[in-house]
Amino acid sequence: MAGMDRRQRLALLAESAALDRDTPADRLTGLRSVRLPGGGATTLMRVMQTNACSLSCGYCPTYCGGKVKRAALAPEEVATSFMEAQRKGLAHGLFLTSGVPGRAVRATDRMLAALEILRRREGFRGYVHLKLLPGAEPAQVEAAAGLATRISINLEGPGDGPVRALARDKDFSGDLLPKLELAGRLLRQARRQAPPGARVNAGTTTQFVVGAAGERDTDILSLVARLEGQELLHHAHFSAFQPVAGTPMEGVPATPAVRELRLYQAEHLLRQYGFRHDELAFEPDGNLPLDDDPKTAWALRHPEAFPVEITTAPYESLLRVPGVGPAAARTIVTHRRGVLLRDLRDLRALGVDTARAGAFLSLRGRRLASTLPARQLRLFPHGKHLTQAPWKTDSPPCAYR
Repeated sequence: MAGMDRRQRLALLAESAALDRDTPADRLTGLRSVRLPGGGATTLMRVMQTNACSLSCGYCPTYCGGKVKRAALAPEEVATSFMEAQRKGLAHGLFLTSGVPGRAVRATDRMLAALEILRRREGFRGYVHLKLLPGAEPAQVEAAAGLATRISINLEGPGDGPVRALARDKDFSGDLLPKLELAGRLLRQARRQAPPGARVNAGTTTQFVVGAAGERDTDILSLVARLEGQELLHHAHFSAFQPVAGTPMEGVPATPAVRELRLYQAEHLLRQYGFRHDELAFEPDGNLPLDDDPKTAWALRHPEAFPVEITTAPYESLLRVPGVGPAAARTIVTHRRGVLLRDLRDLRALGVDTARAGAFLSLRGRRLASTLPARQLRLFPHGKHLTQAPWKTDSPPCAYR
């Protein structure tokens, strides 16, 4: 860190915040366009206050023994850097995280101090996402709930065993989960007490590292379903494990990206489609099928529920059809009263993925497709067509989800 000015340190720490799919320009500036809760989009400035860390997370290049260049920003520097970008119209919100150099309480205090400057001195009232650190105290969670628009606390795994396998310094049942539940309760209470028309917080999020610690999809989704059902979690993120060169888990096999995709799809069924956890279709090993999306897997196991009659089915039944999302289901229910639906082309115009949905729908008693779409022919098992070489990066693979 010696010899680097604020802008150089910011560039290094914004690069540490970058996702692997970001462009080089995104990596240099730390700016990224993201979707907002409830619709719309904004540009966030994403930065780590420091990438110095005393934790030994096995998947992260910034772990305590990692050979990466270290830097840190003072609270004033974080606030100044963001306000400069905000006044230029480059950034409209902030996503702030940090490594844990020494005591987590002190590192968290520095993050909260940066937000205090933004909110109290600079008068910034826009979007701020704060990723709380493992080891933060309950009083700091309460302070964060009064400053941040969204709080995230990474659980990493669905229980003590998987979390210890990933990061031996982290405590799932004694720290991470209780802290996420506390943040969820505080933000839930604030939303319920907000006066009409007031800007409300965006709730909490969390993240799971998938595939490196023997965890099962059913355990992950059971926990997510409980937290979301109690309004303690807005949504979850999933990161398929990718080995990073120079980390303790460098030799652990990569997780197929399709497993991450299936978890996201299943979480959407729980949160937006009215599915219960016990309705999801799991394989005997407790994981989701990889060859079928979760809704199709459920439909194939429940032939008695199909075909669904387009002209009379309620919204809830249409939502269970593969290829029919909430918007398409609402449009069908609204338009079928005054519009003559004739075939798959009319449904396609209403937003239905007819290639997936046709075999599960009927129109005036006639099934719209006699067979399911053919599955993709695979020459290799999922993920085995990709190189298994460790990923070379100085950035935490999952810092900003």
